Amino acid sequence: MDVEQLVSAMTPQIYENLRSAVETGKWPDGTRLTDEQKENSLQAVLLYQAKIEQSEEHMTIGKDGEVVQKSKSELRQALKQSLNNEQPIARFKQDDI
Repeated sequence: MDVEQLVSAMTPQIYENLRSAVETGKWPDGTRLTDEQKENSLQAVLLYQAKIEQSEEHMTIGKDGEVVQKSKSELRQALKQSLNNEQPIARFKQDDI
């Protein structure tokens, strides 16, 4: 199976499991990844991000194959925008609970 077939066969759940394994160094069952598994999983995650997900999220691989890096001001603006789009946080006084 070549790389293109591998990436196109990956489901979003497989991608999330691989991404989590790369981030934590462990499989979902708690087993540690070997060095070879880390390397292969990281490559699969990066390929999926570039070919399928095509995310413009900070520190991911964009569709051009380059790392997406945003400035502090861009990150602040995105955070403000996401906070404005979400419902406000419920606030309670100690006696209300």
